Amino acid sequence: MTDQQLPAWADPSVSPADLDAQGVSRRGLLRRAGLFGAAFALGGAATSAAATPAAAAGRGHGGSDPHLAYLVGDHHVHSVYSHDAKYTFSQQVRAAAQYGLDWLVFNEHSNFGHAHYGAALEHREILRARAQNPRQLIFQGLEWYIPAAEHATVFAAPGPHEVDLLTRFELAYDGKLLGYTEGSAGAADTARNEAHAVKAIQWLAEQRRTGYVDDVLVLANHPLRLGIDSPHEVRNWRDASDGIVIGMEGAPGAQGAAIPGWRGTNSIRGEYENKPSAQSWSGYPANAYQTYGGFDWATATVGGLWDSMLAEGRLFSITSNSDNHRTVFDTWKNGDWQPGQNFDNTGKVPDPVNTATAQPGSDFWPGQFSRTHVGVTRYGYRAVMAGLRAGRVWVDHGHLLDGLDVRVKRECDHGRGVTLGGRLHVRRGERLTLSVTVTTASRPNPQGILPRLAHVDVIRGAVRGPVSDRDTWRAPDTRVVHTADVSGRTGTYTLEIPVTAGDESFYLRLRGSDGNRQGTGYLGAAVDPNGPIPHEPGNGDPWADTWFYANPVFVDVARA
Repeated sequence: MTDQQLPAWADPSVSPADLDAQGVSRRGLLRRAGLFGAAFALGGAATSAAATPAAAAGRGHGGSDPHLAYLVGDHHVHSVYSHDAKYTFSQQVRAAAQYGLDWLVFNEHSNFGHAHYGAALEHREILRARAQNPRQLIFQGLEWYIPAAEHATVFAAPGPHEVDLLTRFELAYDGKLLGYTEGSAGAADTARNEAHAVKAIQWLAEQRRTGYVDDVLVLANHPLRLGIDSPHEVRNWRDASDGIVIGMEGAPGAQGAAIPGWRGTNSIRGEYENKPSAQSWSGYPANAYQTYGGFDWATATVGGLWDSMLAEGRLFSITSNSDNHRTVFDTWKNGDWQPGQNFDNTGKVPDPVNTATAQPGSDFWPGQFSRTHVGVTRYGYRAVMAGLRAGRVWVDHGHLLDGLDVRVKRECDHGRGVTLGGRLHVRRGERLTLSVTVTTASRPNPQGILPRLAHVDVIRGAVRGPVSDRDTWRAPDTRVVHTADVSGRTGTYTLEIPVTAGDESFYLRLRGSDGNRQGTGYLGAAVDPNGPIPHEPGNGDPWADTWFYANPVFVDVARA
């Protein structure tokens, strides 16, 4: 692997005059975190001690998590090595750089053509792309068809076995390649298929444990698009091996799918246009098959599936990404096949050709609309993966924010507190402070809109431990407990919100929006009085309805 360079905004040798407004803003955030220059030197294969699994397991007890820099990325990007996509590596990487991404994962669809031909060809391009773009972190991944369920991103740290890991995994554990799909032949096959998904995750964990690869992560993609990811399956994946399946897409790609007048009158943001089928889990309500403010129902519903998992007291992260196959309004189309060639015998679709006509598409370029922000203390591949596993993650749409820092502190503590994904141990009745530092958007977004955050919502949920019914999707003691009106505020400011520890452990998480579109949440006004709501089919302008969500902070209350 070639030597990496710091991103321009983090590189002291790059003059501020050579940065755009957001680059200047990000450099300012880095300086405030005390990480600029040597303190944020290239980590390469290493991470700081604070981000290692051993340190992460015990962090939070003292309430002094490190200051963080947030790297912006996308774990769900497709190229000509996916049978249904069309862009070259250079097109995707160039777009990612244009829209400010520090890291991205190419996760091509599993396919026999991909396993036998495409993955190796792609790896050569990955190596070239890394050499040609030293200021970006470029991962190779796979979009796994989970046996009995939906898709997931699987990716490993760069190393000598990264592509071999993916192809071995693809051939041995992919539901599409094996024919292990939901509803194939009744309950017996469904049980077999679900068990095979668990074996797949355990196999990945073993490759990490033995050092065959330095690290590997899995994130479930568009979980409620088809409704075939049942709650017990999601829990089974999480529990199959600690730290492998770390979360899910809180918001899917295809955010441009319902731009008015574009794809049709029935189109939904995220291409969530599927009604329940015979393969769907019967316990989901009909309204689960749509997005709310562009976010998956499992995430957007306060007291819903995401909260029901957090209420067990275990971290489960959310992300947001492009799932870029075909960008809205672009003029590229797939090239023509040579005689006798197809994806099965090449593992690659022909490079695209430009036209003068807008082509069908639902997606945005990587970083153009959806972004995942990962907190790190050093720059590098493993640092990103460690930050994801630790849950130091927040996401936004439409470039709503430049920066977000969240800390939970003891009222009398002068330390830095515990940040996203972390745990603070307190006494019953202890007074705490939730400190939220917001840096507002410093420039118009790619649509030419200067985003403005209107409100910040604090969501609190009781932690009750493992559930007896692994198919529950409700967290009845989770609700919005505070809303801060921040309309008109700009620059960097901090909200100090008092919190009192009660008799039981709990978690806090945040969300907010531009305030353009909201209403009573799915589970009622007593739970969520001003939450995201679905748009009318065919009328979902994503730029006019943007939200951010942040991972939780857990507060463990001592019984004694």
